Amino acid sequence: MFGSLGIYNYRLYASGQIISLVGVWMQRVAQDWLVLELSNGSPMALGIAASLQFLPVLLLSMWGGVLADRMDKRKLLLWLESALGICALALGILDVTGVVELWHVYLLCLLLGAFSAVETPVRQSFVVEMVGRDQLTNAVAINSMMFNLARIIGPAIAGLAIVAIGTGWVFLANAISFVGVVGGIWLMRTTQLLRSDPLPREKGQLLSGLRYVRSRPDLMTVMLLVFFIATFGMNFYMTLAIMARNVFGGDADAYGLLSTLIAVGTLAGATLAAKRKTPKMTVFIGSGVIFGILEIISGMMPTMLLTGLMMIPVGVAMMTFNTTANATIQLAVEPEMRGRVMGIYMLVFLGGNPVGGPLMGWLGEINGRAPIIIGGAVSTLVTITAWIILVKRGDIGKPRLRRRQHPQTKPLQEPAEVTS
Repeated sequence: MFGSLGIYNYRLYASGQIISLVGVWMQRVAQDWLVLELSNGSPMALGIAASLQFLPVLLLSMWGGVLADRMDKRKLLLWLESALGICALALGILDVTGVVELWHVYLLCLLLGAFSAVETPVRQSFVVEMVGRDQLTNAVAINSMMFNLARIIGPAIAGLAIVAIGTGWVFLANAISFVGVVGGIWLMRTTQLLRSDPLPREKGQLLSGLRYVRSRPDLMTVMLLVFFIATFGMNFYMTLAIMARNVFGGDADAYGLLSTLIAVGTLAGATLAAKRKTPKMTVFIGSGVIFGILEIISGMMPTMLLTGLMMIPVGVAMMTFNTTANATIQLAVEPEMRGRVMGIYMLVFLGGNPVGGPLMGWLGEINGRAPIIIGGAVSTLVTITAWIILVKRGDIGKPRLRRRQHPQTKPLQEPAEVTS
């Protein structure tokens, strides 16, 4: 179940990543709460902050994928992770010194989003260089387990820390946590990385990636479904804050509790995913339908406790959907296209937030329960529609998506030692 942890470089990466991820989740809770405090509890302000943080994904994630194919991913990650830590440090200093204003948070959300938009496809495509193709599905699942273990620990610590010492110190703690991931990447044995040859710099490489995805109906189906569910159904960074504060009248610790409970579910979902050797389309579609239905039910719960308990199965379904989508995409593409395809994948996964964030914030102004209920309804509807299309095409029942040769490229001659 933890086979990829037997690889030295991945073990270093994972140990540093878990430290950093705890800090990242602490910052997410603190940032959302700081926006609510500076805006007198405005869901719209929270939606704007989310929009600014995810807006750079629309502009930069595909370029991040191009850079991942062209450059040394390890060196690129060292610079990008350091930049993310500096953003956290700046926000922490502004907050602790008492000079922070809402526009400061907005600006740093934009900068953080810019660095994250490039870092995410580089990091995603770097995993296969650490573990190889045979261990990729396991490593993706372990990444999700770490992410969601941190999602349990981080919000719980943040909720208590915000009440006790304020949001500023949480941002500073996150800045320090980046030492873990930067140190892990720095100490890797570069001779053990399973690298493919860097792509030479040429014109039209970004458009080539777009044409490649467009020529693949299997990839298009997965990415369109991910776009709609991520945009409208997975806004928990915002919907849970609105539910905790505006529906149930709770404090930051209530928001932290709801975030922790959904993380319990996502950790369980990631653990189950680690046991699967190959992704299946039936699991992908089924988890999407179940996620949408459970999200609708959770939005109708009469108390915060019942809402929190419903977040556990919601988290299981959400993580099953996400890990299956990620592994399916990575195993379906050629190595020299992986960075660009993952850049496009992160674009559809996060790029809808500039639209979904303000829209859900506006719905939250009308009714605090509306964003989560409507998000679940949209997720259910689009997944059922995708299921009908796949049944008609005869794709349901295949064990996993298969890699297909890009019609505009010559047959690949992949070196035996590069299992990516």
